[in-house]
Order: sequence, then C-alpha cells, then structure tokens
Amino acid sequence: MSRVHPAGPRHADVLPEDHPAGPADDLNALDAHVWPRGATREGGVLTIGGVDVRDLAKEYGTPLYVYDEEDVRSRAREYVAAFHDGDVHYAGKAFLCTAVARWLKEEGLGLDVCSGGELAVALAAGFPTERITLHGSNKASWELEKALEAGVGRIVVDSFEEIARLGYLAQEKGVRPKVMVRVTTGVEAHTHEFIATAHDDQKFGFSRSSGAALEAVRRVLALKQLELIGLHSHIGSQIFDVDGFEVAAHRLAELLVAIRDEHGIELPELDLGGGYGIAYLPGEEPHDPKSIADGLREIVVHECRAYGLATPRLTVEPGRAIIGPGGVTLYEVGTVKDVEGLRTYVSVDGGMSDNLRTALYGAEYTGAIASRSSDAPPMLSRLVGKHCESGDIVVRDLWFPEDIAAGDLVAVAATGAYCRSMASNYNHVPKPAVVAVRDGRSRVIVRRETAEDLLRLDAEVEA
Repeated sequence: MSRVHPAGPRHADVLPEDHPAGPADDLNALDAHVWPRGATREGGVLTIGGVDVRDLAKEYGTPLYVYDEEDVRSRAREYVAAFHDGDVHYAGKAFLCTAVARWLKEEGLGLDVCSGGELAVALAAGFPTERITLHGSNKASWELEKALEAGVGRIVVDSFEEIARLGYLAQEKGVRPKVMVRVTTGVEAHTHEFIATAHDDQKFGFSRSSGAALEAVRRVLALKQLELIGLHSHIGSQIFDVDGFEVAAHRLAELLVAIRDEHGIELPELDLGGGYGIAYLPGEEPHDPKSIADGLREIVVHECRAYGLATPRLTVEPGRAIIGPGGVTLYEVGTVKDVEGLRTYVSVDGGMSDNLRTALYGAEYTGAIASRSSDAPPMLSRLVGKHCESGDIVVRDLWFPEDIAAGDLVAVAATGAYCRSMASNYNHVPKPAVVAVRDGRSRVIVRRETAEDLLRLDAEVEA
C-alpha cells in the first residue's frame, strides 16, 4: 500500500485540486540540468564544488547563497566559444559583484550594466571599460556622465530625452560615444508578462511599428557627437525557443534596410539581447550555447541576405544562462507545520527577502534536504519563509521526505540569477552572505549584512 501523501499520515487521501505531479522516484537525486555541475552527494550529504554544505552552514551561517565558481566559468567559456565570431556580454542585472566581474573578465566576456551602481561595481573590479555596455530605461544625467568619463564601449539609448541628454553631455565633455538604439520589435515572447520586453505596450525602447525607432535613428545621426553603430533588441527572459528571435531579426533587418535607404549607411552591429532559459525543475532541458549560437547566426545571415545587407556583428547578452544554474541557496528548517486536510508548511530562516521571484511572478523551483539523505516516504510540502506575508513562499509545491525536521539544511537549486540582485531588507532582515566554492575550498565574495549595517543608514539612531 502506498504511503505517499500530501501533508502527513492524517491526510493520506487528500490532495489539493491544483496539486503538482507526483514525487520523483528518488528524493535524494540531483537532476543534472537543474543543480550545479559541481553538486554531488557524498555519504548522503550535498557537496558543491567539493565542499560539504554542513561545513558551509557552520562557517558562514544560513541563509546562504552558494556559487559553484567553476560552473559559472565553464558556462561563460561555452558561450564565448559558441559566439566566436561575435560578442558575449554578461547581463550584470542577473547577479553582479566584484568577484563575478573578475571571473567574467578572465573568461573573455563583455559586461552589460544598467545603472550607475552596476557600473561602479564593474569599475571597482577593473573590468575593461571598452567591453562595458550601459543599458537602462531612464538613465540619470549623472549615470551618463559616469559612463562617458569611464569610456564605456556602448551606450544603448532608450528614449528621445536620453538621446538629447547624451548628445549634450558628450559635446560638453568632448567625447564621441558609440550608441545603439533599443528597438521594441513587437514580438510576443512566450514568458511571464513581467519579463516579456519586446511587445509595444511596455516601457522599454522605441517602437518599430509606430516609426519611433526610425525617428530615434534620425535624431542620433543628427548629433555628430554621437556615433550610431547598431540596433539593440531584447524580447524577454526565460525563453526556450528561437522562434521569437527569428521574428525579431526579420523586423530588425527591415529597419536596417529603411536606415540604409534613407541615410545611405549600413549599421555594423546587431544586439539580440539575452533571455535564454535555464532548467528550474527536473525534466526541463534548455538549449546549449552552441545550438543557440548556430540558430541565431543562421537567422541573422538569412535575413540579411534576403534584404541585400552585409551581415552585422552579432552580440548576445546571457545573464541567467551563465550565472543561474551555478547558484544554490542554503537554508535551515525552523518549523514543520502540518495544516489539517491541506499540506505541510516547511518554514526556513529566509524567504522572500532573499528570493522574491516566487512572490513576484510565480517562479518555480525545486529543492532537497541537503544535510542528509532520507528514505522516508514523500510528503507534499510548501517551502515558506519567515516574513510577515502569506505570499512569502520559496517553493510552492515540493516533495520532501516526511521525516524532515527542524535543524535540517535545505538547498534550493538554480537561484544564481535574480535572487541576490532582488534581495531586500523586508522586516529588517539582513541580506545573506554570498560564498564561492571551488576545488574543495570556499570563500566569501559578498559578506553577510548585520543589524549594524541596517542601523548605519538610520540618520537618527543614537550614537
């Protein structure tokens, strides 16, 4: 007789109407597409990069962001190799600190930043400024000034006001920055509304269909202090097929033709952005970098040939695809609460302050007990945090062994992208530390915040 149940022995025949698929055959297994490349179990205990997670928790505390450095570096190398005839710029918004910036610099990538703060991190890491691109939908004058003073390689303009602002600042400083125009191509990416970025009804870029993109090109070309080098497009995030990119490339090629016919120039660069999906759940199999590169290259070459254009140099901007799979968040279980007739709530010492994505747009994750293995029967659970919100959910539906208990360590996979970047101090909870592991060694790359850090910003705290 099966002992599989949703919330403990008292609820063996109860499943919620929207219950997920059944449990895996082995709750201790680590799906290779989801977990870091350096993740294994040794004696039942999760190790990452050759480091026992119990040692990490003991030395650095929990919650804890753990990055498999070799995983991140290896994925960066794979993208560089795949796009050998173009450029790979890591999207810093996924996660950026000086250590990660140095990894990317050493692996030969460029870097996209979208704020003055991200630019400051890149400069502090000694990142080559000619390999930096500044993005952003509402760049302040001081951010543009900082970029011009640093000599960043590209600035992607996003509004008519910004074109005029940048032109004024460039003339004032006596520099001529390279500029790309961000185009909304009208592509409906098959992803969540909040991370689809190429349909017309949203804040980014210039609409191709309305003629705004072509007008933006005219205004940039009218300012001799700006050098227009190409077009930029980003259709969204967590995308698993190239269909949307094909449509975007077709529409960008049409725009390149219109620019050629009106101004007599062919722009030498085309940036198709990023957004390549990663596996968050077992069974998901994202494309490898080579297949992505081959697909995009074929699309761009075909479209340009069809319109009699020279093929521009292609740039892509993977962020999540490089940093996401190598990151794991480690928590300690505090309470296990059996809610009569519904499910079991497993509460950990973090939550929406260190991973907002589940609450923000229903992101899905998987996780496992990390400090030991278990052969106990599966129990449908909800992994939740410690914050004062009903929506403080880390993993909505997760099969844990029924013997999970306070004090167990739980690891949530594929948290390398957008978790630390979106972290907050909600309920005045300090942000976790970030640790890199490699070859059996660990080191802090972003230290844990303390209550003193929070109070340091309080202007009226008593000395």
